[in-house]
Amino acid sequence: MPPKTEKEPPNVVDLASSDDEGGARTAAAANKVSTITSLTEMPQTSGAITTFVLPSEEALESRSFWKAGNYAVGPTSKSFMLQDTLEHARVHPKFLHSNATSHKWAFGAIAELMDNAVDEIHHGATFIKIDKVDVLKDNSPALLFQDDGGGMNPELIRKCMSLGYSSKKSNTTIGQYGNGFKTSTMRLGADVIVFSRSTSGSKATQSVGLLSYTFLRRTGQDDVIVPMIDFDISGHWAEPIVYSSQEDWSSNLKTILEWSPFSSKEELLLQFDDIGPHGTKIVIYNLWLNDEGIYELAFDDDDEDIRLRDEALRGATKLHKKTVELQSHISYRIRYSLRAYASMLYLRKFNNFQIILRGKPVEQFNIADELKYLKVVTYKPQLAAGSKEYTVETTIGFIKEAPNLAVAGFNVYHKNRLIRPFWKVTADGSSKGNGVVGVLEADFIEPAHDKQDFERSSLFVRLENRLKQMVMDFWFVSFHTLLFYCHSIFAVQNDNSETFVKGGKGVRGWY
Repeated sequence: MPPKTEKEPPNVVDLASSDDEGGARTAAAANKVSTITSLTEMPQTSGAITTFVLPSEEALESRSFWKAGNYAVGPTSKSFMLQDTLEHARVHPKFLHSNATSHKWAFGAIAELMDNAVDEIHHGATFIKIDKVDVLKDNSPALLFQDDGGGMNPELIRKCMSLGYSSKKSNTTIGQYGNGFKTSTMRLGADVIVFSRSTSGSKATQSVGLLSYTFLRRTGQDDVIVPMIDFDISGHWAEPIVYSSQEDWSSNLKTILEWSPFSSKEELLLQFDDIGPHGTKIVIYNLWLNDEGIYELAFDDDDEDIRLRDEALRGATKLHKKTVELQSHISYRIRYSLRAYASMLYLRKFNNFQIILRGKPVEQFNIADELKYLKVVTYKPQLAAGSKEYTVETTIGFIKEAPNLAVAGFNVYHKNRLIRPFWKVTADGSSKGNGVVGVLEADFIEPAHDKQDFERSSLFVRLENRLKQMVMDFWFVSFHTLLFYCHSIFAVQNDNSETFVKGGKGVRGWY
């Protein structure tokens, strides 16, 4: 059966103005989806993608993320301007890189993609798989993210891969800026291919989209072009959905095969086999290297983990016993172990959802469950006049290793998501507050775009001051209770309490 075709005017897709779904629309584009899309969702030609490959000396000189934007801009591919339309504002491919630099930390980028899967729980998602896969074309590692959420139809995948669009309006969803997919994937690797399958009523579709920094720079593009193809799978086979011409559809397929890890249409379609009736698979490849030319992410140190190589290497030399103890604590391990970080990433434990890292489920962990002498302190922030009253409950206590380990700070969550882990609010160099850890959910302040900190608002400053006071209050009330307990244990074990009281082993530096 020949592919379905639609005889329509040239495609002009929605102009997404911000996070609002009701962005400006061109009347003729109200119900259309373009095959070749730009991150700005602006007018595109319906013809084939015309490219030329730059000579090798124009290719990216460094595979290090922080140097990836340093390439010479060669001759540009001029897009054909649609008749009777205005030329649209271009988004140069370099913007993909500069936009991704909002993620200073690679695990922050991974967390963004995990958030997308968690937001799909209300669409039936029960898992997200994170794993390393091998690219057969060059035997290089790639990063896989896969969930069984609702998936994306052709319209939604274009909105996912456009800039600044977000359809997440729920008070419980984590994503809100509509920028996380682009910043996170481009922070982890130069290229990403997305497979998504969706069912709505009797209509079932599957789509493939390619966002390739390599393709864009090597072909001299001056606009972010995203090749895409769609299939109607409502029947017994995958039937191409053609919006303008078969030539256009085939051109997109050819571009995807040339610049993706997959060499044939059949190999591409095989990627849907384990997705099921709905879900999304993301493969990030051409992963970034560190300054030494080694992959930033380490897959070989632990078969059940993904580690940040540079952070993990800091503890590779021979260290003092106290330093080893500190680096074995989860407050340090979350810096380099994705399994440790993922275990604390969400405050409340999931009922029917799993994070599966390299084939093994992540066991969720809340440090509040093992605090000693814990208290729950209530705080009511002073919100703007007319705002609904808000109450924050902070669980505070000593870590189980206190007073031997000088770990302190608050784990601050927003909408169930960890934003600031072990935030130390007391002055540096002061021993007051050592061993005191707190956990709270602060939905009344807004996180920064990378979700690794909060916006520095007056509400944030007042919260910081209140947390400082909580630490001091708890310290002066509970510290001597802890000392008495440790003193008793030490006296029984060593029959020499005088050493402990004078600041011997176990409490040195606390006075």
